[in-house]
Amino acid sequence: MKAFLIAAALTLVPAAASAQVAAATVPNTFDRPGQTSAPAPAQAAPAAPARSTTPANAASEQMLRDFITAVQTDAIDYAVFTDDLAPKIREQAGPVGTLIKGFGAVQAVDFVGSENQTDLYVVTFATAATEWMIGIQNGKIAALLFRPANAGN
Repeated sequence: MKAFLIAAALTLVPAAASAQVAAATVPNTFDRPGQTSAPAPAQAAPAAPARSTTPANAASEQMLRDFITAVQTDAIDYAVFTDDLAPKIREQAGPVGTLIKGFGAVQAVDFVGSENQTDLYVVTFATAATEWMIGIQNGKIAALLFRPANAGN
């Protein structure tokens, strides 16, 4: 009986393998012989908005420094965030907090520019350089993102 099941399984494997189909798109030359579709011309990328050389919010640097300190000391005050951002920060606090703590002490916070009411900073830690974007709305942090420095440049 075992030999029969093994033989049956072996005969089904090639059938299953041949049942797989690769999909592709090819030009329909039956309707329009000799005519091929040319690729659409590339459109120029929209110009990036100009960065302001002054912060959109004078308090953004201190709020960013306070947030980083709070994360590194496990003392995040969620009241400094807008109602829609606070739960997102709370959800990410564990893994992101571990990451930020691993960067070590803050060595420098440098303002880079401002776009669309969001201030951009490079924060240099003992073991990492990061780019931060912080947006303030009605005195609360409404946007907060970071990434490794030069990730998008």
